[in-house]
Amino acid sequence: MNQRLIDHQKALAFVIRFHTDFLDNDPQVDWNGLQSHAPSATLRRSTRTRSTQSLHRTDPMHSVAALTPRATAVARTQSRTTGGAGKAIRNRASTVVVRAGDLEPDNISVLVCGGNGVAMDVFRQLTEKGTWATVLQRHETNRKEIEGVGGFLVKGDALDPKAVTKAMNQSDEYDAVVSTIGGTPADPRADSEANIALIDAAAAKGVGKFVLVTSIGVGDSADAPPPNVFDALKPVLVEKAKAEEHLKAVSAKTGMPYVIVRPGGLKSEPATGTAVLTENVGICGAIHREDVADLVIRCVLKEKANGKVLSAVDNAQLFDQPAFEPFEV
Repeated sequence: MNQRLIDHQKALAFVIRFHTDFLDNDPQVDWNGLQSHAPSATLRRSTRTRSTQSLHRTDPMHSVAALTPRATAVARTQSRTTGGAGKAIRNRASTVVVRAGDLEPDNISVLVCGGNGVAMDVFRQLTEKGTWATVLQRHETNRKEIEGVGGFLVKGDALDPKAVTKAMNQSDEYDAVVSTIGGTPADPRADSEANIALIDAAAAKGVGKFVLVTSIGVGDSADAPPPNVFDALKPVLVEKAKAEEHLKAVSAKTGMPYVIVRPGGLKSEPATGTAVLTENVGICGAIHREDVADLVIRCVLKEKANGKVLSAVDNAQLFDQPAFEPFEV
């Protein structure tokens, strides 16, 4: 069989798996033979521990000052109110606070929206860095793990306005929202509608940054995947494009910074450390979920990523070997 055809068939298999990555109880993909298996029961635990009292989120400081001495209540209040540390951009519903410079992971609060795949890897890596993290998911499968490291779980569907409101109200303020939410080719509604609802709610609340995880093949990267892959995933790619364009429009209107990350086909093996971001829209390849999470978190923290649309691939797992320039964050 032609090697290129084999590569395209593999691409189709794991990219289709990617777009069901965020559904409840999703099976993962074994790249060695592309065989499905159940998610690992092994849970990572952060070394950070918190008392029950420190978990009460109605305090605007979220007890951050107690955890990080350099982050005092006065300093954090000033960073929200003074022009020297950030600029406020008003819209009809709220004030979007754009914090100047990079963010410190142990002095921020982040809402992560998504299921068992990349979203949970983002949550794990954030909490390991000391971030206050809330997760919006449709199930309670991960409640023990989330709450065990001091996080919060909001059970709900992002297509439900009440669930979105509840998640946004879980914290007095969020420095960032990360959404990995997606649907399937048979039912792609979540790819646009759920993400658009989250984007609008984030802007209304005054969230500091929105990081949207979509896919290679969306928008101006439509020519990157093999044609058969694009055709199979076209329903979700079209809906994801709507969410991307909406995010750009809301950002232009309100000043809310954004980053769009488009991963290639996802694999469930451990991080390789060779994954990269690039503004090149012609790149396509594989990438491990843990590596995607690492790159997404860099985009959360680094001001340099604001306003960028970035493809995410593993440098050692490209479909072809074209020359491209990585985007360093």
